[in-house]
Amino acid sequence: MRIMPGAMLGVIGGGQLGRMFVMAAQQMGYPVTVLDPSVDSPAGRIAEHFICADYADHSALKALSMQCAAITTEFENIPAESLRLLALSSVVSPDADSVSIAQNRVSEKQFLGTNGFAVAPYAIIERHADLTAQDIVDLLPGILKVSQFGYDGKGQKSVANKTELIAAYTELNHSVCVLEKFMPLVSEISVVVARSRVGELKTFPVSENQHVNGILDVSIVPARVSAALAEQAQSMASQVAEKLNYQGVLCVEFFVLNNDKLLINEIAPRPHNSGHYTINACVTSQFEQQVRALCGMTLGETTQHSAAVMINLLGDLWQNGKPDWNLILQHPSTKLHLYGKTEARPGRKMGHYTVLSTDTETALREAIAIKKQLEQNLIRNP
Repeated sequence: MRIMPGAMLGVIGGGQLGRMFVMAAQQMGYPVTVLDPSVDSPAGRIAEHFICADYADHSALKALSMQCAAITTEFENIPAESLRLLALSSVVSPDADSVSIAQNRVSEKQFLGTNGFAVAPYAIIERHADLTAQDIVDLLPGILKVSQFGYDGKGQKSVANKTELIAAYTELNHSVCVLEKFMPLVSEISVVVARSRVGELKTFPVSENQHVNGILDVSIVPARVSAALAEQAQSMASQVAEKLNYQGVLCVEFFVLNNDKLLINEIAPRPHNSGHYTINACVTSQFEQQVRALCGMTLGETTQHSAAVMINLLGDLWQNGKPDWNLILQHPSTKLHLYGKTEARPGRKMGHYTVLSTDTETALREAIAIKKQLEQNLIRNP
């Protein structure tokens, strides 16, 4: 069954990913209802209908399902039980089973390992006594991550030795955690892939990603990797989607090691920050693709028509007032996207800009030059 324009769509989550989904859906003729607990949610402010409620509120979920022909999510930390409840009366994509795997690092690692995907060496820590086990100590130095609700560097700590590991576990409130061994990375890349109800697959070009303090800083597309490695990453991302029996848009993040060895770092059952370049640089954006997959339509073409570099704009740039947007907008091939958030906090994603060019290196030089100008302007105007 195809859901045609004019039908109401729903999205659980009202942040920037929800906002960009709403924009894509509205452009295609679909009105949208947003459910989010924040009265000031960026997506809720532009949607046709807004339900301000907790993600587990049964009466709110019932109202959402009654209004909408199909419902999606903007991030993975939605209770899987809420998705199961909605699926009783509405089309829901992605489904609860896929989300429940991706929202828990333990389930995610076990799923990847069971299906033959390479990951960094890891161990599960469920109690304080696990910290002194030899197989745990052998993974140091590493990174300790809570099993659930971590994102953008939150809920994780780098640990060099047993003393730091014990301190980090205590700081993370003795939660169930995953300890991953540090790997000698050459780079980090990601692939956004879409899979339809009938199993049609489309992958977007590979993005090369650079992080600062656990938060994505720069995405370079196409990634500066060999054609063979890019093809391998796209193939692996497609295999993950198939093994999950996934419907919708999914991002697979990879570590690139020496000799072009690929390890899967994480999977995200939704559009992804590293895929924002698709809005301006591809025939179909990841958000239009999300609408198409949700509504049972043929997936859009993913060809990239311009080299692109995306830079995140964090709340740090607002500490002395609004940034000087002319530093971005004076460049005719640069696209500014602001997310409509009313409070700028350090580390909070407030927007991004994407520089387009005929080649990656030119786009990267211009993107970094703009970034330096924004940072210098902040220093000059304390």
